[in-house]
Amino acid sequence: MIEKNFITSGRNTIIHKIKKFDLLIVNGDKPTVIVSNRGIGIYKGEIPAKRSIAKKAYQEVVNVDSTELFGEEKTLIFIQALDGKEYKIDYSKTNTKSFIKIHQDNYI
Repeated sequence: MIEKNFITSGRNTIIHKIKKFDLLIVNGDKPTVIVSNRGIGIYKGEIPAKRSIAKKAYQEVVNVDSTELFGEEKTLIFIQALDGKEYKIDYSKTNTKSFIKIHQDNYI
């Protein structure tokens, strides 16, 4: 069994669990979001084509619409990050200040 750097909770929550790896959240053709131990933002780089390439770069690609995760694209995703905050990614508000917002300042 492959150890993942995240776990899921409910129908739209991703929990980042290993500080060493960054998560690249891919949700269809929408902007890719990077989750690191320092926070969250929009990823501007190239998405690794293979899992081995991502691992060498200390990244893990998280495809939201894959059958192993949620099975469909999501409009709203919650991310519990290692900086102690829970973020709300609202894909209906792409290219606005409300695209990535802090949902809870301290979820732990």
